Amino acid sequence: MSPALSSRLSGIGEYYFSQKLREIDELNKQGKNIISLGIGSPDLPPHADVVKTLTEEAAKPNTHAYQSYKGSPVLRKAMSEWYKTWYRTELDPDTEILPLIGSKEGIVHICMTYLNEGDEVLVPNPGYPTYTSAVKLAGANVRAYTLSADHNWQPDFNSLAAAGLKKVKLMFVNYPHMPTGQLPSKKFFEQLVAFARANNILLVHDNPYSFILNDSPMSLLEVPGAKEVVLELNSLSKSHNMAGWRVGMLCGAKERINEVLRFKSNMDSGMFLPLQLAAAKALSLGKDWFDAVNAVYRQRREKVFSLLDTLGCTYSKEQVGMFVWAKIPAGYKDGYALSDEVLYNANVFITPGGIFGDAGNGYVRVSLCCAEEKIDQSIQRIKACLVK
Repeated sequence: MSPALSSRLSGIGEYYFSQKLREIDELNKQGKNIISLGIGSPDLPPHADVVKTLTEEAAKPNTHAYQSYKGSPVLRKAMSEWYKTWYRTELDPDTEILPLIGSKEGIVHICMTYLNEGDEVLVPNPGYPTYTSAVKLAGANVRAYTLSADHNWQPDFNSLAAAGLKKVKLMFVNYPHMPTGQLPSKKFFEQLVAFARANNILLVHDNPYSFILNDSPMSLLEVPGAKEVVLELNSLSKSHNMAGWRVGMLCGAKERINEVLRFKSNMDSGMFLPLQLAAAKALSLGKDWFDAVNAVYRQRREKVFSLLDTLGCTYSKEQVGMFVWAKIPAGYKDGYALSDEVLYNANVFITPGGIFGDAGNGYVRVSLCCAEEKIDQSIQRIKACLVK
């Protein structure tokens, strides 16, 4: 007899991409040769010096032991200097930074650290699905706040306040926003911090996309006094092509870092030291690195614009990040219908916007993590199979 599932899994299904990639694998076994423009996993390698550092350090006999729960001082110092250089933000490497095994685990750690049954969490709709799953796993209640193009994909603070915030403990925000690519402004970040302070809410800012197709990276921690109400997650997955390396960070006030560490230290035993030292090397890379990465994404984005034009979608050319968010043309029930038509008829996978919340039902998202020639092939397939 199989044991009953934990009640904390009630209402939590398998991650959409986990399920969809399995379906695509089955289609490929049937000879469909699907081109995937769905998930945002960088297909470009890290800098050669980063790989070299990992190789050299891993070859040493004394680098294979358990590591500090707070991460290597070398890595924390590199993270601190990275924030100072690019985000104009001072962080104490000893007390205000916690390396993570990818920022995704940090989302869960924060929820498990602070949430109790009955607490409410403001979660963006559309937004990263893991926010909702992590809140539910912690036993708290999700309160989705709707984002729309009419409001620049930013929360309506007046509406949130009018609905009552007494039970709200955390608020997830993510700018540059995924999936819409909306950039923040200094004024907007100041409004976020003021809103959190006025309502005694801890802001959790997820900030992995700030370097992609964006010349002016920003941190919510730049706002004066932000450390009182903000925890910021960041990652090397997108900015340094290191998604599979699982290197992230949590930044904030000493007290908040220590609180999250109480939970995290019971979950893992730290990262492999050579990987941490290689990550430190990655963080030391200069503007040339980001310029080279963005040159590739910029060319790919132009191709994706052409693909979306072929489908009759509309989109903003001002968005940033490694995706393009686009409104579907009339005649389709929702983004799922367009995504399925493109998948099953043209053998190209694009992501339906509805997986990010019902506010995304009228949209699709296309990843830039695919070579130009594959995007060109996708356009030709769509023209051959779908364009009348």
